[in-house]
Amino acid sequence: MAATMRNVDEIRDRVILAEFDVKSVHTTDYPGNYPGYDDTWSLQKFQKNFRIDVVQMDETSLEFDTVGKDAAIANAFRRILLAEVPTMAVEKVFIYNNTSIIQDEILAHRLGLILIKADPRLFEYRNAGDEEGTEIDTIQHQLKIKCTRNLRATKDSADPRELYLNHMVYSKDMKWVLIGNQVDVFADIDIDPIHGDILLAQLRPGQELDSR
Repeated sequence: MAATMRNVDEIRDRVILAEFDVKSVHTTDYPGNYPGYDDTWSLQKFQKNFRIDVVQMDETSLEFDTVGKDAAIANAFRRILLAEVPTMAVEKVFIYNNTSIIQDEILAHRLGLILIKADPRLFEYRNAGDEEGTEIDTIQHQLKIKCTRNLRATKDSADPRELYLNHMVYSKDMKWVLIGNQVDVFADIDIDPIHGDILLAQLRPGQELDSR
């Protein structure tokens, strides 16, 4: 039985969230998919119906809606953005001292998830096989912090925030280490984590972290 125009339009324009699955996410841009309905993909039709609505845009994020396209095309755009938009993040972590309860690999993984505010256009891609970074293709941060007792804390206090100093390690504790001529090139720029309030670890007196 041929699909009605209304049903086909609903399948094409709506992603249906069912109880256990998501429906209507496959592409139908080819002829003969629905008997009696010409669903041939057309560039002219795509250009006419497709639009991008910017919902919100600031220095750190961009939210937009893409309207008038197939779910498969939307997924293709998503994959292109993930693969082709250049970004800079922690790739290698050298841990010199870690006496906390967090394993080295867990700490390295957490550091790798920290968003770094750096413009990739100011750097070059590292050559294949180049293990040692230079000032034109590498940024370096150091995380060095030690927890100590607060000698000014009251005797009856049980609050760790009052008893200890530096017991909460945040992303803001990552300090940018200048390499080569970066002190001149980035004289007016701070390359630091975008969000400084991301908790990385909790320490107790005598415990410390030293990584780069």
